[in-house]
Amino acid sequence: MLPFKLIYDHRYDLNLGNHVFPSQKYRLVYEELLRGGIADNSDFLSPAPATDEDVLRVHTSEYVRKLKTGSLSYAELQQLEIPYSQELIEACWLAAGGSILAGQRALRDQEGWSANIGGGFHHACPDHGEGFCVIHDVAIAIRRLQFDKAIERAIVVDTDVHHGNGTATIFRGDDDVFTLSIHQQHNYPFVKPPSTMDVNLPDGVGDEDYLAILEKHLQQAFSDFSPQIIFYVAGADPYREDQLGGLALTMQGLARRDALVMDCAHRSKCPLAITLAGGYARRVQDTVAIHVGTILAARDAVDRAATRDHAKRDPSLRSR
Repeated sequence: MLPFKLIYDHRYDLNLGNHVFPSQKYRLVYEELLRGGIADNSDFLSPAPATDEDVLRVHTSEYVRKLKTGSLSYAELQQLEIPYSQELIEACWLAAGGSILAGQRALRDQEGWSANIGGGFHHACPDHGEGFCVIHDVAIAIRRLQFDKAIERAIVVDTDVHHGNGTATIFRGDDDVFTLSIHQQHNYPFVKPPSTMDVNLPDGVGDEDYLAILEKHLQQAFSDFSPQIIFYVAGADPYREDQLGGLALTMQGLARRDALVMDCAHRSKCPLAITLAGGYARRVQDTVAIHVGTILAARDAVDRAATRDHAKRDPSLRSR
């Protein structure tokens, strides 16, 4: 049994077949967590869809109307890069509800954590979607938590290989939301509006350089800003075999990346909500393994933190 809750709904899988966006990965991650004994059924919660009121805190009424009525223009549909359907809209509203629920669960306990087995759609902008991202679930979750007065300040730590342009656009000029994006510079999107902190990486960066750069910028971000929740956009696409990425991280490097973020959350005593974001490896099994690894890294970080806290309370354990 995991020490935190996972959010999942079978409707996250849009059954897109051989599309480069492997929506079946959500179902495969869910199945692997159960098959591997990492989680059991009691670890999962099913989200309610975000309400239209939730979505309208981030997106324009005209864009939401087009999504709900199927009246996007041809150009707008092309920009999405995934087939439009009512099932797509249902899945996106569910994923946004999943990220809201992940944030709520993380906030229930001091230093609480949760993970949405989906979400992280960081390219969606207020008036349009793009790059497989229809609505911005993380922004919707943050705005809902702020509306409920559960938080005032949040940080988005985005390690997807692609710049979080939607995140940067939505929170531009908002001093209560710190946005950190570490990404491949010469990759999609070609126009990158400024995040609070952008880390533009050259092509081909591998494990050691990436981890050193990430650690430095995490330390700087958390010295400059004191969030009440972290939303971690944990893309699998910095992987060296990713079809849409050009970095060179190994699976071990990605696991160490996750551990860095998790340990930062623990040190800052800050609740953490995880979303899985992108992943387009040539073998979908690799993407699934990386996403499962993110959940394992969270579990292990919680266990490490519990061991350290126990040792502080019992000095006899420190020398063991």
